[in-house]
Amino acid sequence: MKRMLLVLLGLMVFAPMAMGQPKDFPNKTVKVIVPYTAGSGSDTSARFFGEKLSGMLGQPFVVENKPGASGVLSVMAVKAAPADGYSILLVGTSQLAVTPFTIKDLPYDPNKDLKPLAGLTRGMNVFIAPPNSKLQTLADLVATAKRDKELLNVGTYAAGYQLALEWFASMAGVKFTNVPYKGGAPIFTDIMGGQLDFAVADLGGVASLLKSGKIRALAVSGEKRHPDFPDVPTIKESGYPEYVNYSCTSLYDALQKVLATNEAKEYVRKTGAELMPHTPAAMEKYQRDEYARFRRIAELAGIKPE
Repeated sequence: MKRMLLVLLGLMVFAPMAMGQPKDFPNKTVKVIVPYTAGSGSDTSARFFGEKLSGMLGQPFVVENKPGASGVLSVMAVKAAPADGYSILLVGTSQLAVTPFTIKDLPYDPNKDLKPLAGLTRGMNVFIAPPNSKLQTLADLVATAKRDKELLNVGTYAAGYQLALEWFASMAGVKFTNVPYKGGAPIFTDIMGGQLDFAVADLGGVASLLKSGKIRALAVSGEKRHPDFPDVPTIKESGYPEYVNYSCTSLYDALQKVLATNEAKEYVRKTGAELMPHTPAAMEKYQRDEYARFRRIAELAGIKPE
């Protein structure tokens, strides 16, 4: 049986639901499983939108963090749950369109096992470095990677970020040492402490740290510069015109009402993302397009399932 797919900030969400769902759904607590640690952008979004859905539908939406294995653990937990709509998985592009090309013998098929329900938001990724780093720009990053014998250490916390990194590395003709984390919060701590040379993260998760000067942004992955960070160039304008990448975060009627509120618009504005009020059909097309796009990226970067 297919699972429903929601999409939240930088992510996508799956909800197992029975074919004949009762009209009084939900009539008990709905579990929202997040494949990242507490404090990450995904976790924050799940709690914000979960609270709004709770107020609108009259039942609690409880967040449960289940990081590990690039989100596979959380996907399988929801896949194994009763298909009654009371277990929802907040996931990202990583779990839908990246892990199929990076993890061998993946125990789920995102196109067959998971069905999109609606879009929610999407946000840019950002390359970040310590505030006192010698890496002031993306050009500095590439020049240092080409010059130094020792590879730069870069932090990522999902397969999607790792593939985004490898895609850029293949374009720039450089190599990095990927350091995998289970969530964004420990990466941000290590960036501020200088334990990492740089990292790839979702812009919403580090927006406040960037504004406070605790972390430096080298470039963002959007089509255009973000209005809240007009001085941060895009990777596209920095000499890599084909590099544009977004992380997307996805109950349809209820979500559309939540998305239309001023609170949701203000929340999304603060996190640096943008709304994705897509229909189920449009969301399914988006999912399949992303799957095809990341397959091409994996081939270009020489990535094979391991």
